[in-house]
Amino acid sequence: MIIDCHAHVFQHWAGACGHSSREVHRRYMQKVQTRTSSRVFRARDGAEASGALLFHEGRNGWSGLKDVDFRVGIYGRLDFTVDGEDYYVQYMPVGMQEIVAPPELMLANMTLAGVDHTVLQTGWGYGAMNDYNAFAQSQYPDKFTALLNVDEPRAHTEANLAELARAHDQLGLRAVYFALDAFARYDFDIRFDDPTLEPFWSRVNGWKLPVFFEAPPTPDYDSASYIRNMVGLRQIMDRYRDIRWVLVMGPPVGLYGNAGRWEFPEEVMGAYRHPNLLIEVMFPITWGGQWDYPYPEAQELIRGMRDLFGAGKLVWGSDAPNVERFCTYKQSLDYVRNHCRFLSAAEKDSILGGNVDQLLGIGERVRSATPRCHG
Repeated sequence: MIIDCHAHVFQHWAGACGHSSREVHRRYMQKVQTRTSSRVFRARDGAEASGALLFHEGRNGWSGLKDVDFRVGIYGRLDFTVDGEDYYVQYMPVGMQEIVAPPELMLANMTLAGVDHTVLQTGWGYGAMNDYNAFAQSQYPDKFTALLNVDEPRAHTEANLAELARAHDQLGLRAVYFALDAFARYDFDIRFDDPTLEPFWSRVNGWKLPVFFEAPPTPDYDSASYIRNMVGLRQIMDRYRDIRWVLVMGPPVGLYGNAGRWEFPEEVMGAYRHPNLLIEVMFPITWGGQWDYPYPEAQELIRGMRDLFGAGKLVWGSDAPNVERFCTYKQSLDYVRNHCRFLSAAEKDSILGGNVDQLLGIGERVRSATPRCHG
């Protein structure tokens, strides 16, 4: 069974998408684009620009976001205006005429690529996703396993603990998505490993919920920040032994893989080697704009991950539908499935589904689900 451990469904981004307001949703979207791997263009002539236009240098929280009339466009674009000049980020594929991705879009992609099941992740830029993810999972239980989202920097509060319980107990969501970039909303006034968050981590540990942990090098977006985050993650993994983890997006190539091979600091390796941690294999979404399919650079980095950690720690993800700004959904799988010839058949089975199946019990759920017709 081939399982994509990282994809998305979402409502039309012009709306609040579950947030308290459209403005809150727009702020989350704008923050995502400040350091995007997507291409940024000046609208009048197509000249290349940068997401750095969206924030004040050195101010990485929400207070540093510029007032740029950030808005949702068409053909996969997110539009903004700086000093009277219009720009856009090509964040979604050009063929996405409206930025919306119902479950049936993912199902069509899965059928074409030969993917059996998909884990639906979250992220505040997509929306407050608990209800919509639960809807997709309930509609297609044999095809989707959905994660829940929490307000990460305020996850310890009574209101957010209640939402965690609702998502778990009533909506039946299967694991937690937890992203460090969300701490920017409050200008990084707290860290994920702060003792204040103990009620949240204890609840997750007690329920033995897996955590999909997205760890950009916040707050300063450098190696020192990343190392500190990995040290904190290892401490939490040691303390809460009943949580299993997935490192979303995998290791940061820009920090430790630019030479074509991995060069990890010992503090980072200490976290990566933890027995409770799995690591995503997912390169086209960030590097597909610079590398050409079938991504020999990524293949070598996958070889390095296999050699360092073993295939039993690796899980494949696509980040669809976003990934189609750089390649097709099928190509986001085939560069591993068909071109990583150094992987044995057993290793591919583990990376392309077996490891995440074991983590989330997907196969058992699929076998018990009522068969449905998908087209």
